[in-house]
Amino acid sequence: MLTALSIRDVVLIEALDLDFGPGLGVLTGETGAGKSILLDALGLALGARGDSGLVRHGAAQASVTATFDPPAGIAALLDDNGLEAEDSEPLIIRRVVKADGGSRGFVNNQPASAALLRELGSRLVEIHGQHDDRGLLNPRGHRALLDTFARLDTAGVAAAWHDWRAAEASLASARDEIETAARDREWLDHAVTELDSLAPEPGEEETLAERRRIMQRSEKIAEDLNALVDALDGSDGALARMRQAARILDRIAPDHPALTEALAALDRAMVETGNAGDQVSEASRALAFDPRDLEQDEARLFDLRGMARKHRVQPDDLAALADELRERRDRLEAGEEGIAALEQRARAARDLYLAAAASLSTARAAAAERLDVAVAGELPPLKLDAARFRTTIAPLPEDLWGPAGQDRVEFEIATNPGAPFGALIKIASGGELSRFILALKVALAEEGGAATMIFDEIDRGVGGAVASAIGERLHRLATQAQLLVVTHSPQVAARGAAHLLIAKRNDGIVTRTGVRQLDNSERREEIARMLSGATITDEARAQADRLIETA
Repeated sequence: MLTALSIRDVVLIEALDLDFGPGLGVLTGETGAGKSILLDALGLALGARGDSGLVRHGAAQASVTATFDPPAGIAALLDDNGLEAEDSEPLIIRRVVKADGGSRGFVNNQPASAALLRELGSRLVEIHGQHDDRGLLNPRGHRALLDTFARLDTAGVAAAWHDWRAAEASLASARDEIETAARDREWLDHAVTELDSLAPEPGEEETLAERRRIMQRSEKIAEDLNALVDALDGSDGALARMRQAARILDRIAPDHPALTEALAALDRAMVETGNAGDQVSEASRALAFDPRDLEQDEARLFDLRGMARKHRVQPDDLAALADELRERRDRLEAGEEGIAALEQRARAARDLYLAAAASLSTARAAAAERLDVAVAGELPPLKLDAARFRTTIAPLPEDLWGPAGQDRVEFEIATNPGAPFGALIKIASGGELSRFILALKVALAEEGGAATMIFDEIDRGVGGAVASAIGERLHRLATQAQLLVVTHSPQVAARGAAHLLIAKRNDGIVTRTGVRQLDNSERREEIARMLSGATITDEARAQADRLIETA
């Protein structure tokens, strides 16, 4: 529901702040007062084209802010578009248009695209007027309106449709694969045999490459290790010389205490040198390898990498490729047996879809009859006695079948006896079209459309009993949703729960449009003006009182 509208520098509106409540709100004013500006401003907030012509002369920019109590699900839509929101919080939509034509949109002070504003607008507000080419006038939405009117659940048909399409896709894919595989059978057999012979394993290339690196490194340091062993433990190495020195010290050590300490130090050095020699020898043995192992690993790496290049995959993916090609060959060998099973599955899925769609079509036909009766009952009071309404349901060609079934649904009218039926927007005149829209909306009142509906001069060209009938139906519709009605009819205005007056004022220099909510006495005067014209008579005031009392 729309709760507030704030407008700044839009055409003739300098600054305007309005609050809205539930039920039926009426907007009146003399012709040319600027009622269309108010609707254009709201449309701007809801994603309409940001025309720089909307910016008030002399202003740098125009802005419109609309505040809503949003219906459930809006927060999910915003979340899908990367914006933060809660269903329990007011939804604030703001649009700014600069004098140079640039525009920006915001939702709860977060930047938003015009496309998102339009999607939000389609969920929040329905605008109906004589030149409206959306909503009820768009045949693309008639099927969904009929389904909602009848409370039909199309989920089963949609599920059957997706199952059928999935089965058909699997069948087509299998046929294409078998056809391709049949052409490449010789290559497929060769590739599988070749890969099976190679028997690649995941991670094998990395293991071989690391082992080869170690062996190549070992080969380079083997000579240094041998020299080190000789230096430590050879016939003329460090350990042999220390043993010789120890024998000499052992003979003369008793002659001096320092020599005894030297001998002890030398003994320790021989132990450490011996340990070092053992470690070097152990490392030498550990790094020793058979040159044939290096050759084998290099050959294996060469084969793996060559095979990977051949099939344009990474070496680690060769094992998976072998499995994939083997499965393709197995499917090819299964041949027609596998195709036959997929064909049977696709036929069964199609039959289920056809059955579900046929049941939905039957339910739609019954619902169409009920809707036609409901709309027909609304036409005579709206002075459309000679008009006829019907809901046509026609089968779609198979290539247009879908998750919503096989039907094309369109609302059609014939305005005169004997005249052919045709599309609403093509057959009805301006005044008739507005009344047809109202009749449809009343008949569809429980279909749960947008929470706010706006009717722009739906009562143009009618008066008396017809205007009263329009007012009564708008009042009834307002029990289902918030209604804002731009009207010239006192009968309609008298039905309003809130009454806004739109008027121009001129200070001799600048013309401005203003809007204010009328209290009871002001409302009486405005309805009297609508009844009598420029000069308000006591008789007009009395008639206004009667209209308000009987509303």
